[in-house]
Amino acid sequence: MKIYKYLTFILLLTFFPTKEVLFAQITEPEVLQIPRNISALDENYSSGFGFNFLMNNFGFGTGMEFRRVIAPQSEIMASLRITSLRDPSEQTFTDVFFGQQVVPNKYQRALAFPLMLGLRQRVFADTINDDYRFFLSASLGPAASFSYPYFNDINNNGFREQFQGFVEPINDFFTGWSDGSWQWGGAGEIKVAVDIGSNFSRLSSIEFGYFFYYFPDSIQLMMPNQPVLRQNVGPGQSQFIFDDNGELVLEPFYDPQSFFGSPQITFTFGWLR
Repeated sequence: MKIYKYLTFILLLTFFPTKEVLFAQITEPEVLQIPRNISALDENYSSGFGFNFLMNNFGFGTGMEFRRVIAPQSEIMASLRITSLRDPSEQTFTDVFFGQQVVPNKYQRALAFPLMLGLRQRVFADTINDDYRFFLSASLGPAASFSYPYFNDINNNGFREQFQGFVEPINDFFTGWSDGSWQWGGAGEIKVAVDIGSNFSRLSSIEFGYFFYYFPDSIQLMMPNQPVLRQNVGPGQSQFIFDDNGELVLEPFYDPQSFFGSPQITFTFGWLR
């Protein structure tokens, strides 16, 4: 009987502590939901104005934009810019002695002027504070392009000749404008933007996206023709072929382009009110 009492006492001591531990592990306090104070854009400003500085595969550009708040987390925007326009195959070489820059096979320089309207929608407003306001945006609009000769094409054959003492000179940036022409098309961009700072009187923004142009009539940025070269040139023979009139024999080279696209980064500085 004594042994039975001892065993019963030991079992009771073992059972009750275990039960308390198990009960404490199963019961958990409820998760408290902490309310977040989500700031609406129209509580801090109604409109904004800024200057753009951008970089893409075409080069550099600048412009201006206007923003208007239309909903608690939405804005409409309008922008006007001036950018350069280039072929993606262009490579610039600099003369180490005279500093002159030459782009092989280039035919025309071009500037573009896009005027776009777009929509900006704020995202992650309930998880990221107002110091970093993330936006998704898209814009579309008309664009004009002005293209003018890269070199003085004296014989108007679409190829820069520089042999046998005859060299067609390269125009500087401000030369050849009188021989330029205008083309009309469209432009657009999609991007992710971050407005930085809790001071809602200043506009500081960084944007990453994709920018494009489309010109239905196409633009000839690279040389449309190249010379037909003689095969198996022997000593003292010219590699170029001339016709009976002494004109250089040419064949098609680069086609005109309608679509131009590039990744782009844009910095915007301005005011909010």
